[in-house]
Amino acid sequence: MLPGLRVLCGDAPFAKFNLYNYDMTASTLAHSARKTYLLGLAIAIAGAVLFSTKAIVAKLLYRYRIDAVTVLAFRMLFSLPFFITIAWWKSTSQTPLSTADSGRIIVLGLLGYYLSSFLDFLGLQYISVGLERLILFLTPSFVLLISFVFLRKKIGKLEWLALGVAYLGTVLVFIHDVTLGGANVPLGGLFVLASAFSYALYLLLSGELVRRVGALRLVAYAMCVSTIACVAQFFALRPAMILVQPVGVYGLSAINAVLCTVLPVFLTMIAISRIGAATTSQAGMVGPISTLLLGAIILDEPITGIQVAGTALVLAGIYLLSRKKSI
Repeated sequence: MLPGLRVLCGDAPFAKFNLYNYDMTASTLAHSARKTYLLGLAIAIAGAVLFSTKAIVAKLLYRYRIDAVTVLAFRMLFSLPFFITIAWWKSTSQTPLSTADSGRIIVLGLLGYYLSSFLDFLGLQYISVGLERLILFLTPSFVLLISFVFLRKKIGKLEWLALGVAYLGTVLVFIHDVTLGGANVPLGGLFVLASAFSYALYLLLSGELVRRVGALRLVAYAMCVSTIACVAQFFALRPAMILVQPVGVYGLSAINAVLCTVLPVFLTMIAISRIGAATTSQAGMVGPISTLLLGAIILDEPITGIQVAGTALVLAGIYLLSRKKSI
């Protein structure tokens, strides 16, 4: 065959070879994409589990007869070096913040990482880790409800159904814990509910700022603000001698800071870059389940049929909400 005709028509073996290479390339790309997705999903799940473990560690710290003010102060002090490093790195590589944005970050740091965390740790003194995680998992629904009330956002029938299912599950577990846990459960539940509401406000108010400043930079700055508030609160309410604690308190506080605070932030950021925010959020649904299991294994908290049913309802409701792209 003439070379020109060969180029125009192609030899059968030559064409077959090209098609084979094309199939191999497509298969390799598909395999690589699948591998990237699975790795991102695993990272997202690991971040959700580690972040949920915060409640387990807090319960273990309370066995040393220290309170929420002290637990939170230790957590923030141990995590502060990491976030200062990130804040410094971002400040040298990005444009300086405006005065207005600096003020907004201070407000968000006090609202999202100081007030929300403090109320959460207060509530954990009175309720089970399983109930705490379920209440915190209602945060997306609070974002939706706040948007409905104050921003006039429309809520569809499916979304109302999702909210109803999620709240039904939480009420079911709450009634169960009140029956078994005593008179302080409502108080603890109220604290954690306020924590979820506070964090929902943080998410709503931080939306535009995240796009302008960057998620990692915003978290680092806000955590530094929160640390200042937590430490100031500690010295205002507690004597400095309380900082002297058994070695176990320091060890658990380091775990609380590094494994349950700093590392989940990085893992979540990596997961979002690989599989997107929506899928990362859905992977976070493993949090209540892991907390329930770890609470039973480490804290000897019983797992009952009502807890499992309530958890399933909450997860189903939040899953339906997560499927709405408008949220």
